[in-house]
Amino acid sequence: GTFRVEGFKPMHDMLAAVRGGEKNLAEKPLAIFDACPSPPLKWSNLTTQSLIDCARAGIPSELISMGMTGATSPVTIAGTLVQHVAENLSGLVITQLAKKGAPVIFGGSPSSFDMRKGTTPMGAIETMMIDSAYTQIGKYLNLPTHAYMGLSDSKINDSQAGLETGIGAIMAALSGVNVISGPGMINFESCQSLEKLVVDNEICGMACRAIEGISQRDEPIAKNLFEGFTQETQFLTMPHTRKWYRKEHTFPGIIDRDTYDYWVSLGKKSIADRASEEVEKL
Repeated sequence: GTFRVEGFKPMHDMLAAVRGGEKNLAEKPLAIFDACPSPPLKWSNLTTQSLIDCARAGIPSELISMGMTGATSPVTIAGTLVQHVAENLSGLVITQLAKKGAPVIFGGSPSSFDMRKGTTPMGAIETMMIDSAYTQIGKYLNLPTHAYMGLSDSKINDSQAGLETGIGAIMAALSGVNVISGPGMINFESCQSLEKLVVDNEICGMACRAIEGISQRDEPIAKNLFEGFTQETQFLTMPHTRKWYRKEHTFPGIIDRDTYDYWVSLGKKSIADRASEEVEKL
């Protein structure tokens, strides 16, 4: 999005030039503009004008309510959720008054507020709960949804980063969030780590596989495999295994699945080490 009222036009003009004209840009937008209310329950002149300009130009607006529990929104999760939805709905009204049918994404970047540290932990479970809740409301309203999930407040690509990112990615996937900002992010959304992005690519792959669910590949399920199985002791050589192995299972590239001895022979590298090597290759 724009950080100045007069900033929209040059950004729009550059996008239109790349797309081949304003009409083409409206039909196939090249960007999404974030628009953030000023909690609690206010929109600045800047963001209001941005919503209006985007609506009239056909550029999607992503509504990013950013309440902090106990600071700029109620301390309870439910209270923050109510404020979040109210702010986003007011933004939706602004866009539709500017142009009926203007594209809007129901998003946000709320956070739990850690009063001990004065920080806004995006990896806090309460933050993820708010994210999951408001995206369900957005889906109920038949709007595309957005959330900052699958990120970490850690300063380096460490165990905390994996923990917070993994939980967030799974929750986002199960919540059906349409647009996820977060992979690669550390330090309260303030930094992008290429090494973490490489790791997060595999975390996201696992999350996507999880929501694919368990499919019935055969009709009935593997019946022929078990008929007369008394003579077999393994499934490795069966055509059924060759047919479905790569379709049923994910194959990460830098997550460690080696035996201990082989891992030692490769230099006892951590996932951070392997991620750094992968970044250099890319």
